[in-house]
Amino acid sequence: MDTNCDLNKTVASQICDHGLPAEILAMKGIFILFWKLEECLDATDFTPLMTKQEQHLLVHLDTPKRMGVLAKEMASLPSTITGAADNLEKKNFLERQRDPDDRRAWLLSLTQSGMETRSKMLTQGAEMFREISGLSADETERFAELATKARTTILQHGIPEGMMK
Repeated sequence: MDTNCDLNKTVASQICDHGLPAEILAMKGIFILFWKLEECLDATDFTPLMTKQEQHLLVHLDTPKRMGVLAKEMASLPSTITGAADNLEKKNFLERQRDPDDRRAWLLSLTQSGMETRSKMLTQGAEMFREISGLSADETERFAELATKARTTILQHGIPEGMMK
């Protein structure tokens, strides 16, 4: 018998959210989901290989992109992207190529090793989310739509300070 699991089930059954507004319940759910995902992501095979910023960059690099484009997509400072890209290049996950549309600019693109690692990360991340959240496929689709809407609205007002760390 898994004592931690039993303890967690006991704690979960004692949580009383009666009378709280839907917005507060949503925030509590998001915080718990975030913390649990962070805990599980820290235990993945990728953590010793890459920092979280490097992992995020790899996920965003679905096609060759300029670093400025990645910085906007990731809501990060360009200098943060440059450092992560340098490290991923040293690890043979990505390479720099001249942009055919502007020979002065560089594109980042995944190497074969980077593509394989990215694919594994996406698969593991999806499996982890399904297991942790307990949401059905339809619920996950709806949650993704709502979370994307909230993300878009938030980013229209600027990058939150916590994303710059």
